[in-house]
Amino acid sequence: MCWIASLVLLQSLKGSMSGDVRDFNNMETRAVIKFFFSAMQGAEEIHVILTETLEKLAPSYATVKIWVAQFKRGDFSTCEVPRPGQPKIATIAEIIDQIHELI
Repeated sequence: MCWIASLVLLQSLKGSMSGDVRDFNNMETRAVIKFFFSAMQGAEEIHVILTETLEKLAPSYATVKIWVAQFKRGDFSTCEVPRPGQPKIATIAEIIDQIHELI
């Protein structure tokens, strides 16, 4: 694995960002972590590379560590999996009254 090529890839991704974290979404971050993991690099090395390149936009070490552990378990999916269960909602009497007034 060529470390320089990796940095060029990350620089191009960083260059395509408009400074907004939302432009570099979670799936892309996971794909970059997966890319470095496939190059047989550990979580610490990956985090250092991401921090040097992406600076403030880099994921935390804990995030990198979680994803590397997931890849080690054999789960190479970078997509978000829907979680089971009913979505959490909050009901407030004021909001209910407002809805009844609208209806």
